[in-house]
Parts: sequence; C-alpha cells; structure tokens
Amino acid sequence: MKVTAILVAAGSSQRMGFDKLAARLAGKPVLACTLEAFLACEAVTEILVVCPPARFALLGETAFTKPVRRIDGGAARHLSVANGLAAVSPDAELIAIHDAARPLVSQEDIRATIAAAMEHKAASLARRVTETLKRSDENDFTTAAVPRENLWFMETPQIFHADLIRAAYAHILESDIEVTDETSAIEAYGGKVKLVPSTSPNPKITTPADLVGIAAKLDSSTDH
Repeated sequence: MKVTAILVAAGSSQRMGFDKLAARLAGKPVLACTLEAFLACEAVTEILVVCPPARFALLGETAFTKPVRRIDGGAARHLSVANGLAAVSPDAELIAIHDAARPLVSQEDIRATIAAAMEHKAASLARRVTETLKRSDENDFTTAAVPRENLWFMETPQIFHADLIRAAYAHILESDIEVTDETSAIEAYGGKVKLVPSTSPNPKITTPADLVGIAAKLDSSTDH
C-alpha cells in the first residue's frame, strides 16, 4: 500500500524556550533525525513536513531519497494536521502522522504500526503504563491508587486508511472539536484504534531535560 507520512513540526516550542526541532542530536537537527527515520522506511512513498519555511530550511543538508514537501501549519496541532491531510497525494492508501519531536522512532515500530493499520484500518504506536499511578486531591495529597491495567501512553506514528482519517478530520472540523492526537479524532468519529506496543524508546521532546535524555540514549547506542 502507498503510505504518506505527515511530520507535524509547526509548534512554537514555548515550553522549551528555543526551537527544539533545531537542537542538534548526533550533529543533526532534531527535525532531520526524525525525517531520516521515515526516509529510511521503504514502505513510505512520500513525506509532508508541516512547518514554517525557516524550520524546513534546517533540512538543507538532508538527502531526500523520496519526495518531501513542506506544508504550512495551522494555529493548533489539529489544524496543522488538517493542512497536511489536504496536501496528501490522492493515491495514498495509508497516512502516517508523526510528531517531529519524536526522533528516536525505530524502523521496527514504524513497520509494525503500518502492518496493524493495513489490517485494522487504524493503528497507533503506544507504550503500556507500568508505573504506579495515584490520584490526588486539589492540594496534591494522594487519595487513591489508579489501576494501570489497560492504560497506555500514546505515541506516534498513528497510521490510518486515508479515507478513514480524512472522514474523521472532516467530522471534528465540522463539529469544532479540538483533539491532541489522531486517535482522539477517530474516537470522536465513532471508531477504534489498534494499539501497537513500542519496542524501543520513543519519547517526545517537550522540555530541555527530554533533549538531554535523548542525546544520552543516542550516545549510549553509539558507544555499543
């Protein structure tokens, strides 16, 4: 099946205080590291990078081994995704949507999520909750444990049959529903998404500490 990947890279990085996608990992911008993961995936036939022109310029030293296009972002994440969906080639059968701030996504996990989407029409990479969870009161004192069975941390890529994700996005835009990921759009449309357990670290860079941790993981993998 023809797979288009949309890399969502239009955020302002306000919580970082600087452009996190321009930060260097292994000598490359974070955005370039993420793009290379999808360039290396043989199943992906085209890539759309939703970002401003200055951020796309960070990819100047990256060899595009398949079609890569820049798309303007929107005022919110779901609007950026909508812009990307509108620009996807009409012959795309699967659409993979990925947070550009997750540069460690593995080839194994991309392929596994594609396979699950082919079978179930909608699939998302995710990580099971293994830590102890507690609910607190308004003063941050514990009140009860939260059972962690069947709880997941959502990750990306999230991959869908093209007609399904387009219909789900048409629904949320018409209903003025703001979603923070595409699984939520499918759920708002009445659908279900198959969760694919991630097999390797795939954290999202949100704070400077996240960037330090990811850099350390890269250094560790290089040393071994």
